[in-house]
Amino acid sequence: MNIDLLKRLCETPGVPGHEERVRALIETEVAGLFDRVETDVMGSLHCVRHARTEGAPRVMALCHMDEIGFLVSHITDKGFLYLQPVGGFDPRNLFSRRVLVCTEDGDLKAVMNPGGKPVHISSPEDRKKVPEVADFFVDTGLGAAAREKVKIGDYVVMDEPFLEMGDKVVSKALDNRIACWLGIESIRALDKDAGRGAELHVVFTSQEEVGLRGARTAAYRVRPDIGIGIDVTLACDTPGVPEQDRTTEQGRGFGLHIRDGSFISDKGLVTEIEALAAEKGIPCQRTMLRAGGQDGAAAQQAAAGARAIGITVGTRYIHTVTEMADKTDLAAARDILSAYFASFA
Repeated sequence: MNIDLLKRLCETPGVPGHEERVRALIETEVAGLFDRVETDVMGSLHCVRHARTEGAPRVMALCHMDEIGFLVSHITDKGFLYLQPVGGFDPRNLFSRRVLVCTEDGDLKAVMNPGGKPVHISSPEDRKKVPEVADFFVDTGLGAAAREKVKIGDYVVMDEPFLEMGDKVVSKALDNRIACWLGIESIRALDKDAGRGAELHVVFTSQEEVGLRGARTAAYRVRPDIGIGIDVTLACDTPGVPEQDRTTEQGRGFGLHIRDGSFISDKGLVTEIEALAAEKGIPCQRTMLRAGGQDGAAAQQAAAGARAIGITVGTRYIHTVTEMADKTDLAAARDILSAYFASFA
């Protein structure tokens, strides 16, 4: 399993609208795997394998490149940076974080904290308050000189290393560099002529975390017959979560995504992929979310519409620097995607 690639993907910064460094890494990795590779005006990377014949069905797999992060919105006279989020954060997970400020001239190490009194001089009532995201600021340690290095609109990501812990991987940005990894590795596992009964588009999309924006424009461009949204989903198989809210359980295989707040998967595709997984001995679990969305919805709703489904990997602690996935589930998602692509003989 190519864990080194997943590590490099996760540690490469790229928030919505600023995915260029992730895209450059993917372009290097997909060299020779596709017949055509090009970038659209939204910054999504379209990778295409031609079909053997004209009129073949168009199959589109969507893998978003962006991670949640921030854009610098204000710089004080003393050089403290204030931020606007691009993506959904729980402020309880933002205390005392090391971050990376990504500027046009290079990256700056920095720290993030909320405004207010530290524990030694705060009252019990002070310590009960949970700050809003807007209350957090970044300190580069440069003082007023930060104003010469950082511009409004520069972006900020969490700065934590990728870890392997037994059968688990832990990192920031597993959402959704896991999908980028799957988009590459599932094709790498195919024989050169496999799956040529379909025109296969693997699209690494931009700006998913702010409303599926890159996926919408990419899907209108491709106009797929079948769309596959590749993403992470919740694995709340941890203390404090009721059994009915767990969504997935790690180590039980890839998630066959039935519905979320953005779309309902095509019933025929659910049956087809579930049967293929059983035939190939690939572990699989059905999954649903009450809310949220993913790029499969954009494929389903583009132009005249498409049959669509989600293939997901259950991930603990989503939208934190401790996102955790199981290698068994990663392998299962890779294998079902390769098997499905190959089924277009």
